[in-house]
Parts: sequence; C-alpha cells; structure tokens
Amino acid sequence: MNSQPLLITQIGLDQLKSELDELNSDRRPNLVVRLSQARSMGDLSENSDYQSAREDLAFVDGRIAELEDLIKSAQVSHPSSNSQVNFGHKVTVKVNGGQTVFHIVGEWEADPAQKKISHSSPLGQALMGKKVGDRVEVVAPAGKILYTIVAIS
Repeated sequence: MNSQPLLITQIGLDQLKSELDELNSDRRPNLVVRLSQARSMGDLSENSDYQSAREDLAFVDGRIAELEDLIKSAQVSHPSSNSQVNFGHKVTVKVNGGQTVFHIVGEWEADPAQKKISHSSPLGQALMGKKVGDRVEVVAPAGKILYTIVAIS
C-alpha cells in the first residue's frame, strides 16, 4: 500500500466507493456461485469454466483489495478559492481560437476524453497556481500550445 495520500475529488472518491460496493455486493457473489457450480461438474483439471471462474474471481479480489487501499489513503481536496487554479477546479481556457473547460483532478480520476486532467500532467502542472488572464505554454507532441485562462470555478 502507498503511504502517501491519494489526492482525489469527492466525486472521484464516491465513484471508487460505488465500484467497490458493486464488486462486493454483486460481481464477487455471482462469481462464487459460478465457481461452485463449475466445481460440481467433476474433473477440475479439464473444466475450462472452473479455470475461468477462478481467474475471474482472482481478478475481482485483486481489484477489491486495490480499491480498499485507494479509499483508505484517499484525501479529498476541495479548492479554497477561485482566484488561482488549484486541485478540483474547473478551468476555462482559450486555445486555438476556441474555449475548453478542463477539470483538474488526481491521477486516478484523470480521463482526457472527459476533459478531466491530472494535476501532475504537463498541462495540469502548467495551470496550477495561475490566475485568470495568465497564459501558459505547454509542449505537446504536436508542438507548443498556448492556453489563456478565461475563468476558474
């Protein structure tokens, strides 16, 4: 287990808890039943359903342990003010003639397709601590990209 706290938003923590609850109350019990039924079919060495159920159960048990560790080390961070970009903020930026809103989150919540970027990503690091009107330049595979901060919420 990691001894450092896991920075996370309340929404991210709720999602982790929801996944853990679903695994414990639904998926794991169903896999235990499936494993029991496959075991009753006879010769376990040639029973592919039994082997598959064992592997699935091991995966789910591993994910449950991982989620429990994450939840134990989670530290919910709330932005203190909207004057500077901080963890948990939504930041509206002007880039390439358009506007985009990014949500600054922790590594475990990051989802670039949903515009949720990690505070430790290159863009997240560049935005942290900046104010409305500030410009940041980020080096990306496509070259340097200039962002102008329009709003912080």
